Amino acid sequence: MTSPDLWVFGYGSLLWSPCFDPAERQLARLEGWHRSFCMWSVHYRGTPERPGLVLALDAAEGGACLGVAFRVAAPAREAALAALRERELVSSAYREEWLPVLLPDGRRVEAVTYVVDPAHPQYAGGLSLEEQAAVIGAAAGRKGPNRDYLDNTHRHLLELGLEDADMAWLAGALARA
Repeated sequence: MTSPDLWVFGYGSLLWSPCFDPAERQLARLEGWHRSFCMWSVHYRGTPERPGLVLALDAAEGGACLGVAFRVAAPAREAALAALRERELVSSAYREEWLPVLLPDGRRVEAVTYVVDPAHPQYAGGLSLEEQAAVIGAAAGRKGPNRDYLDNTHRHLLELGLEDADMAWLAGALARA
């Protein structure tokens, strides 16, 4: 029996660098979560000596995150999941969850989503925007400067017509620095 299509919710780097070939992309809304720079990056956008910050979904009662739902056709499902797990679960700071996302046509689909584990040592919730900007402006890791991660994500959100006030503030602060 062939497994069904896979839906993946993207809210950060998956917007501009998916590690799979999507058959479809739809704007999507995830209720109860907030996109924020709340995870220390010691692998991709920072180092253990100078951690950077990457986006994660932090639980937020009454909150919502706008992003993209990617549909992966059934034959590519297992390869896409393997690529996602290799990329996103490099440490146990992210948890893989299957959460309902709302598509513009009214459909709700279950999408694999990577959310932060607030009990993990890499959790960085509660930093002010000023503190986030200072970290992002100074850090770099094996995938490049932390600032590039912010800029790419912010640009892609704007291209999709998605507003994120914190992201806009951070991008502006770093552009002025």
